[in-house]
Amino acid sequence: MYEEWADAGGAVTVWVRKDAGGEYRVLPDGCMDLIWHDGELLVAGPDTAAQVGVDRPGSAYVGLRFAPGAGPRMLGASAREVRDLRVPLEAVWPGRSAALLAERAAEDPVGVLTGWVRERADELGPADPFAPAVAAALGAGRAVRDVAAAGGLGERALHRRCEAAFGYGPKTLARVLRLQRALALARSGRPFAEVAATAGYADQPHLSREVRALTGVTLGALVGQGSQETAA
Repeated sequence: MYEEWADAGGAVTVWVRKDAGGEYRVLPDGCMDLIWHDGELLVAGPDTAAQVGVDRPGSAYVGLRFAPGAGPRMLGASAREVRDLRVPLEAVWPGRSAALLAERAAEDPVGVLTGWVRERADELGPADPFAPAVAAALGAGRAVRDVAAAGGLGERALHRRCEAAFGYGPKTLARVLRLQRALALARSGRPFAEVAATAGYADQPHLSREVRALTGVTLGALVGQGSQETAA
C-alpha cells in the first residue's frame, strides 16, 4: 500500500508505504527524502539511477519528499554528499537533535514529521527561487546553455550551483526529470512513440535506452508494475 499527499503549503510531499515484502525499486526523481523506518530517521539522497532493495513483509515507512533542490535547505544536508546514499539523520544533524526527533516520531511518525516540516518551513521563510526555476526549465526540456544564460550564469557556474542544490549537474537533472515526465505520460495511456516525442527524446529507441539506463528495466515493465515502485 502506498499513498502520498502535499503538506506545508506544498513545500513537501508526505508519503506512507506498507510493504507485503519482496523486491522494490526506487526510481530517480531528483528529490531528497527524510524517512522514518524501523525506529530510525534516514536521509535519502538524490539518486542517479534506480535503487533496488528487498523488504520483509509488513515493513512500514513514512517519508517527507522535498522537491528537487529543496532538500539541502530543509534538512541542512549537502545533496552532493548524500547522492545515491541513505544515511542516518544523526550523521547529518549535530548533537541530540536527530535522536530527539526520532523519539518523538516513535509515537506518531506522520503527525510528528508533518508538524516538524511545517515549523521548519515557517522558520526558514521564502526560499531562493534558483532551484525551482532551474528544475522547471530543465523539466520543460530547455537546453542547459539556455537555462544558464537565463540565470546570468556560465555553464560551469550553473553546474556548480546545481551540484550544491540537486546533488548533480544540470544534464543529469534534466535526464531524471525527463524520465519522470515520460513515466507520467506512459501511465496515462499514451503510446510509447508519442511519449518519446512529447517528453523530448529523439525517438522511441532513445526513450527505451534512457529508461533502461536510469531504472534497470523497460518502460513497459515500469508501467505494468507501477504500484510496486516506491518513493525514496
